[in-house]
Amino acid sequence: MLYFAFGSNLHKKQMKRRCKESKYIGCYTLKNYKLSFRTGHYSKGQMKNGVADIEKKKNSKVLGAIYKISKHDEKKLDIYEDYPFLYIKKYFKVLGKKVMFYYMPKKTKHVSPSKRYLNLIIQGYKDCGYRDTYIIISKNKKIKVRWKSLIVLCSSMKKCY
Repeated sequence: MLYFAFGSNLHKKQMKRRCKESKYIGCYTLKNYKLSFRTGHYSKGQMKNGVADIEKKKNSKVLGAIYKISKHDEKKLDIYEDYPFLYIKKYFKVLGKKVMFYYMPKKTKHVSPSKRYLNLIIQGYKDCGYRDTYIIISKNKKIKVRWKSLIVLCSSMKKCY
């Protein structure tokens, strides 16, 4: 099965620890979706910090990666993603092949992620070779991921460039 990873699942070492049989295929940009950070209820209670989600948004994109995963890996991801309580599965096609991704059906308020979680995502972008990429944290704050450094930028911009 093919899996579209975004957020902290871009971090290759973390993904390999979680899904031992997974194979990184390559970078992929999911069009007409945007990355957001939300809080929500999961099977163990209320979350304090935001976690990555994607939502439909025309002319936007989510930078991610495609992995080939086994059924065993998928079950591990289901547990990690708290499927079907916090996330559900959705699918799209690439070159005629079905690709699965996790999606929060309940669009709760936007909440900033913890520094630790954000650092995992930043490392994931680096692992995948994304350079000079912006991550929108909230309407008023975005960060730019550079290969050698991290610059925190505050602005009222709502778009990701």
